[in-house]
Amino acid sequence: MLRNFTALLAGIIFGFGLVISQMVNPQKVLAFLDIFGSWDPSLAFVMGAALLVTVPGYYILLKRNRPIAAPAFELPSTKNADFPLLVGALLFGIGWGLVGLCPGPAITALAFGGMPAFIFLVSMAAGMAAFELFTVAMKR
Repeated sequence: MLRNFTALLAGIIFGFGLVISQMVNPQKVLAFLDIFGSWDPSLAFVMGAALLVTVPGYYILLKRNRPIAAPAFELPSTKNADFPLLVGALLFGIGWGLVGLCPGPAITALAFGGMPAFIFLVSMAAGMAAFELFTVAMKR
């Protein structure tokens, strides 16, 4: 129960942060990514603030034997970048640059009733389903 409550609370805080920082506004994100045009650097402050919280947070938490609301830490075990990771990162970046949304902000933007966020999420789900079908077909 504590784990579910903690996850819900973290999601709510994250969603509010996305709204306050305007990460749910595709025009704001696209202006941040347009470094050779009308660049808006304000989202860099959002990312910097995230690092100011995350780095000390990891330092403090990893000194513990286990997390507060889970039986063990679940940290990535792979440290090298393989081909699927690089292709996924490239596709993510292209999609973010074309649309100005990524999954978290798109889900949060649904609260505002925006059709672009809905279309983005449906397209993302279709892409994920296509990937699953492709990987299953490749394993045969």
